[in-house]
Amino acid sequence: MDATRLSIAAGGLVRLPWTALLDGSADRYDGLPVTVAGWPVTATEEAEARYCLLTPEPACCGGCLPGDAASCIEVVAAAPVPVDGREMTLRGVFRRLHDDPCGWRYRLDDAVPVPRPMPRRGLSRRGLVAAATLLCLPVAAAAQAPNDAEADARRAAAAAFLAARPTIDCHSHAGRVLRVRQLEGHAPFTPLAGPMRAGGLAVACLAIVSDSPTHRVTPEGRIRAFREPEPGELAAYAERGFARLHALVREQGLRLVRNAADLAAARPADPAVLVAAEGADFLEGDLGPLEEAYRRAALRHLQLTHYRVNALGDIQTEPPVHGGLTEFGAAVIRRCEELGVIVDVAHGTEALVRRAAEVARKPLVLSHTSLTTRPRPWTRRITPDHARIVAGTGGVIGLWPPAGLFPDLPALADGIARMADVVGARHVGLGTDMMGLVGPSALPDYTALPDLAALLLARFTPEETAGILGGNYLRVARSCLAA
Repeated sequence: MDATRLSIAAGGLVRLPWTALLDGSADRYDGLPVTVAGWPVTATEEAEARYCLLTPEPACCGGCLPGDAASCIEVVAAAPVPVDGREMTLRGVFRRLHDDPCGWRYRLDDAVPVPRPMPRRGLSRRGLVAAATLLCLPVAAAAQAPNDAEADARRAAAAAFLAARPTIDCHSHAGRVLRVRQLEGHAPFTPLAGPMRAGGLAVACLAIVSDSPTHRVTPEGRIRAFREPEPGELAAYAERGFARLHALVREQGLRLVRNAADLAAARPADPAVLVAAEGADFLEGDLGPLEEAYRRAALRHLQLTHYRVNALGDIQTEPPVHGGLTEFGAAVIRRCEELGVIVDVAHGTEALVRRAAEVARKPLVLSHTSLTTRPRPWTRRITPDHARIVAGTGGVIGLWPPAGLFPDLPALADGIARMADVVGARHVGLGTDMMGLVGPSALPDYTALPDLAALLLARFTPEETAGILGGNYLRVARSCLAA
């Protein structure tokens, strides 16, 4: 009996690290009780589930689940567990699967949540300092919270600040635009124009997703690992996605951004949409659909990769296949620049981004991520070096607000400030992934944007704040889009 099994026999409990899944050492825990921390994800919008996948970081999109067998753990729980976008520690019996029909390598059986420790009472020094910064008070006075009138005044000033500017969310799925497969694409939309006006957002870069059909739920209720799409499948799915997006634009009276002048003129009182695509999988190795999407769908923002390794290059959440950007990926970048389409390198590996920066002659965007100095396996976050590559092109990095990373708006503002410390405020933007996150968001609705603006105005100059909330993306767009 090895040391691990001896510790179990003596009543110990192994805490399973995610690195063990990557290097194969997790195999030795087969049949043992373990605990493992991660984020539960389902293929549906359930609030709780007895069956889910557990991932090492918050998933970007509920419709696009991990495909690599080593990047997640299949979970069969003893009772329904919350699926609320927050990190959870589970205890159960670990299984190494062999020749699994759904493609998974590991499973946690009879899983139950481990209770979270009670939070410490009181306000930390960091909290005091943050509050003091927000209120422009010395730390000693930070415990004196502003009264309602002062808070209302700050919010009103922030709202007026937003109303006068082309504020831009550089990555959004708001309005439930992604519900392409529900009711044959005719599922009801949720309000978008109203919250944009109320919150002071001028433009949402509204993205379709073209790789969602490459996973499915089996009749037994299990999530099947990604499959290769049929020829033409993703192109057809993207066409339906663009059609649904344009139906939303028409139904809610939104304007359409076609060039840099449209973007610069946009204001929250008359909100607009810039058409984007998350993942260029719909191209299927051909530049022709790119030109067609530019003309017919008004595509102006293209993210090269998403949740599957495609013909353009490697992604952060799967093992590398191409060594970064492919030659076809380089050709797509060049054609985007010729047409007037902004290139987005979100989800791409650092090697992909580095090569894209060498190929590009115009600034790049990385629309939704956050900063980390200690990346976990398969992380969607980026290191300072990764961020500096994008900034070096003159580009913009959008900060994104999963509550699992940023539990509230002050934490998100701190995250924005940390990114600005690394690359400079002129290279930072906002990419909310609105209605694309699998769980709660620190910015749950555009009506909360004035509250975020007030926090940023306490940390940055008005010019820097205006840049973060749209001006920096506009600068990139002026270089990339037709005038």
